[in-house]
Amino acid sequence: MRLFKNRREAGQLPGEYIKSHIEPNNHITLALPRSGVPVAHKVARILKTPLDLFMVRKLGVPGHEELAMGAITSGGVRVLNQDIVQALDISPAQIEKAAKFEQKRLAKRKSHYGVEDRIMVKDKSVIVVDDGLATGASMAASIAALKKMHSGKLYVAVPVGPPESVEQIEKEVEEVFCLHTPDPFNSVGYWYHDFTQLTDEQVRNPVQSMHED
Repeated sequence: MRLFKNRREAGQLPGEYIKSHIEPNNHITLALPRSGVPVAHKVARILKTPLDLFMVRKLGVPGHEELAMGAITSGGVRVLNQDIVQALDISPAQIEKAAKFEQKRLAKRKSHYGVEDRIMVKDKSVIVVDDGLATGASMAASIAALKKMHSGKLYVAVPVGPPESVEQIEKEVEEVFCLHTPDPFNSVGYWYHDFTQLTDEQVRNPVQSMHED
């Protein structure tokens, strides 16, 4: 059974749920691009918060790049999933090679989207949004980076995620707003009717529209 028609629909219920649980004063909503942008756009509209991008790149396992062994952010923070690294005997050299490759892609995306390392989160409460959790590596890296930037309270909003990943992220933030924690989980895309990859223009437009309001 699919849970969501598309990513925009998936942002409606988390937005309404958060609004009923917290007073979004001095908050900012951050989307993890690309796929988190439509979800975050809906959340930010409902909460009437500013919206911005927070750049993060998954570090894929060599030869099986769809499986995350960690992630890096534009703030230079690197997080590794040690269970996967040890289980697959991934060497430090392989990790470094993957990190350098993804750092270049991250820098290119930042330039393309017009993103700078200038997001003002100091003393602000931050709601980090994605279209779902899988391993949670990208979200964990983002949280670690935001803590280094001295943000205020941290919240995570995702429509769907496996119970174990949600539990891990809950240890690092004020609260995780996750609507569904199916077990078995399969994948994030499994729970969407439309899980089409977003274009760069689709990523830019919602953020630009919020900045222009």
